[in-house]
Amino acid sequence: MTEKAFQDYYTDEHSACYGCGRLNPHGLQIKSYWDGDESVCRFSPQPYHTAIPGYVYGGLLASLIDCHSTGTAAAAAYRAAGLSMDSGTELRFVTASLHVDYLRPTPIDAPLELRGRVKEIKGRKVVVSTSLSSRGEVCARGEVVAVQLTRPLGQPAK
Repeated sequence: MTEKAFQDYYTDEHSACYGCGRLNPHGLQIKSYWDGDESVCRFSPQPYHTAIPGYVYGGLLASLIDCHSTGTAAAAAYRAAGLSMDSGTELRFVTASLHVDYLRPTPIDAPLELRGRVKEIKGRKVVVSTSLSSRGEVCARGEVVAVQLTRPLGQPAK
């Protein structure tokens, strides 16, 4: 991909997340992009992401679905507002709810593809449905309810 990922637009203050933070050297540093009306993220699991030999740990899959979905929620909110992600307006989302269905074991020796689809945008809430595939087979599906922050994390209400 030649375009910037959704996560590359996050301010430094909001770039420490274990799953999607570009400034977290120990994190996953996932990258999500638009592909038409869907968002896409590709991730290659490492041997230390093992659950049982040959398969990816389910917690990793949940983290990937979570962070890809919140990134998708942010990008969708910018689209809905008619803003570009580099507009200077920060729209940042956190997880209010995460539900994951594990459909089959996920092989660790192949790249993973996540595809997100926005189901609903209502006020500060965005609902995103994400599928996670390996070798063309859907291994997990998730739904995230993401809520827009009203102020930066760590700052008191005025």
